[in-house]
Amino acid sequence: MEKKINFYQNKLNYEIDPADLNEALNRNEDIIVIDTREPNAYEKEHIPGAINLPHAQMNQESTKDWDKTKLSVCYCDGIGCNASTHGTLNLSKLNFKVKELIGGIEWWKLDGFMLSGKTDSAGNKIGCNC
Repeated sequence: MEKKINFYQNKLNYEIDPADLNEALNRNEDIIVIDTREPNAYEKEHIPGAINLPHAQMNQESTKDWDKTKLSVCYCDGIGCNASTHGTLNLSKLNFKVKELIGGIEWWKLDGFMLSGKTDSAGNKIGCNC
C-alpha cells in the first residue's frame, strides 16, 4: 500500500494539471510558465505570461537569470509531444524546482483557459470537472 501512496504522491510532486496551474496563476503564486516548443508554435498560441525557451536550448547560460526558488512549469503541445518532459528534465538537472503540465497546451485549451499569441482566444471549455 505504501508503494502505491508514494507513487501517487510523487505524481503530484512532479506534475500539475491545467486547472491547478490556472488557479495558482490567478492567486499570483510565483510561477514561471515555460513553453518548451519552438518559437513559431509559441508565437501562434501560448499560455498567457509564459516565456518561450525550447528544451534543446535549456542550459546554465540560457537560464542564468531565472529564480530557482520559484516553481517552473514546463509545457508543450500535449500527450503526443515530449518537449515538456525534456524541459522538465533539463531544469531538474540545473537544480530548478519544476513540474510538468499534464496534457500541455491542448489540455489547457480543453479546460477553456485563455491563450495569447497571434490570435488571443479562450479554449474549448470541455474541462474535466475535477
